[in-house]
Amino acid sequence: MLPTPELGHNRDLGQIADVKQHSIIIIAATALWLSLAAAQGQTPADAIALERQGKWAEAAEAWRAVVARNPNDAGAFASLGVVLAKQQKYAEAASAYRKGLKLDSKLPGIQLDLGLAEFKQGHFPAAASALRAALEADPSSMQARTLLGLSYYGAKKFALAADYLEPAAKADPGNAELHEMLAHSCLWAKKYSCAQEEFRRILEQNPDSAQAHILTGEALDGLGKTTEAIAEFESAAKIAPHEPNLHFGLGYLYWKSQQYDGAKREFQQELSLDSNHAQALAYLGDIEWKDDHPDAALSLLNRAKTINNSLRIVYMDLGAIYMQQNKYKEAEAALLRAVTLDPAQSDSHYQLARLYQSLGNKVRAEQELHKAQELHQKADESVAGKISTSPPTPNLQEEK
Repeated sequence: MLPTPELGHNRDLGQIADVKQHSIIIIAATALWLSLAAAQGQTPADAIALERQGKWAEAAEAWRAVVARNPNDAGAFASLGVVLAKQQKYAEAASAYRKGLKLDSKLPGIQLDLGLAEFKQGHFPAAASALRAALEADPSSMQARTLLGLSYYGAKKFALAADYLEPAAKADPGNAELHEMLAHSCLWAKKYSCAQEEFRRILEQNPDSAQAHILTGEALDGLGKTTEAIAEFESAAKIAPHEPNLHFGLGYLYWKSQQYDGAKREFQQELSLDSNHAQALAYLGDIEWKDDHPDAALSLLNRAKTINNSLRIVYMDLGAIYMQQNKYKEAEAALLRAVTLDPAQSDSHYQLARLYQSLGNKVRAEQELHKAQELHQKADESVAGKISTSPPTPNLQEEK
């Protein structure tokens, strides 16, 4: 029987396809081998030449070839980290720097490079660790000092941030952003004199900055200059009357100064902008209680508690109102909550002692009275502690 033509024809095509596929595999394998061979032959000089041409990806491959041939070359790992960082591959860069450090912990500049790579990733504690080592190796490095200050700032260690940012800011008086970061660091570290001076600089450059007036006011209040702080908040209110928290802050300063009419006006203004502002409701409720309007106070305090159940003043006032109304169980619950929120305050223990005396519980009354006597009543919080928002994020675009 003669072979079927169709079958024979298909078989020939299959053989041709197999040959072509085999040839493609050989060509691809040869190209890969030649590429690897070329890479393996690359030297540090080749990698540096590629860097000079700005060919960062090719330079990275060249440095990888160098460290593959010589895994004990600390400098090559450091150079690999640099070209990876140029490509914004900061995690890979940090890994390369760490490998270099394991081989040579004294390699010049590598701790600074590692700190910068970690900083760019927002890994502030890791950045600070490397940058401390960089500064120890070169105490004159202002870049290491500045980045270390910014890393502490990012890690919310504001006192340390201020220590390092202050000399950096003095060395660079025209760097407005750096001075602003120092000002915020000082404010959050409660270094109010430093904060006041820095915000004064900012106001000189931009007298119409509502935020600068607010922050200056916060610093002044921290220094006990509440009258001057009120003036700064009033200036801010004229510039930006709809700024969130501004009227509450001004109201709180009036409240601290026992200017309750002014405080009430400002709290109501804040509530006109944000009807769910828990602190404005709470302090407005406190004023109503002081004015002997317990029903109005209860309404405001309970609204504040629904929005934010961590405001100590709410529970102190609720405890006092319930005691007056002989609602002792509710009063005890409120005052115990106030103690939980801040056990170091003496007034909540004193009020509990009065409550237990009314209930005839002499043992508990004496215990709470003893605690109250051991503690000193804290002064009212500064306005910064009441209205502060998250500080500005450190500039992750800081370059070498």
